[in-house]
Parts: sequence; structure tokens; C-alpha cells
Amino acid sequence: MMILIAGPYRSGTGDDPALLDANLRRLEEAAWPIFQAGHLPMIGEWVALPVLRGAGGTSVADGIAEQIMYPAAERLLAVCDAVLRLPGESKGADQDVAIAQKRGIPVFRSLTEIPGCEGGPATRTWSSATSS
Repeated sequence: MMILIAGPYRSGTGDDPALLDANLRRLEEAAWPIFQAGHLPMIGEWVALPVLRGAGGTSVADGIAEQIMYPAAERLLAVCDAVLRLPGESKGADQDVAIAQKRGIPVFRSLTEIPGCEGGPATRTWSSATSS
């Protein structure tokens, strides 16, 4: 399965680049266990940030970002087979979950719910605190 990893990225950061980077790294922590279980992990920012730079944007606070960040995740959901929703407040992640549910795409709340991720290091769980 291609699994979209959804969780806090911009929320609670005040657009501070160091906090944004920390939140992206937190999302990326789930990528290896998903990949190790035979699936393909995907994070919306992996697609949206290069597109933003290509459009001349330098920050997620740039006006052009609104035309790219959420739409990129929505387009990804057209080809993803599932969503892993990590804890933490996130308007974008909540939007991803709503779209997935509307389309009948499974939403997992922990790695242990993903086929092949039972047991071992793939049982990683996250606290509900964000990196803000």
C-alpha cells in the first residue's frame, strides 16, 4: 500500500523553520517502519515543498503556499491506499483524514494497525505533544 503519513507540520510552529523541520522529521520517523513492512510511505510535504520552491516560494507562509500545500495532499490521496494519522493538532492532517474517510480509504491511528507492522520496532507510538 501507499500510505500517506499525516500529522502536525505547520501547526504550533509560528512558521519557525527549525520547528517545521522538527515536525517533518517526526513525520518521517514513521516512514521506515512502513517501508520495512512492505509498503510505500508518503508525506505530503515531500511533494509540496519542492513544488513550492519551483513556484518561487521561499516559505510555507508565502501566499502561493496555500495553492500548493493542501492541494498536494489532496492529490496524493487520490492515489494513496491508506492514511496513518499521527497524534497532534493539525488542520491539514484532519483534512486528510476527512478526505480519506469520504473516499473510503482506511485511516490508521498507529503503526500497529498497519498490516505487517505488528511487533518489533514498527510498534512505535507517538505522544500527543507536537514539536512546538
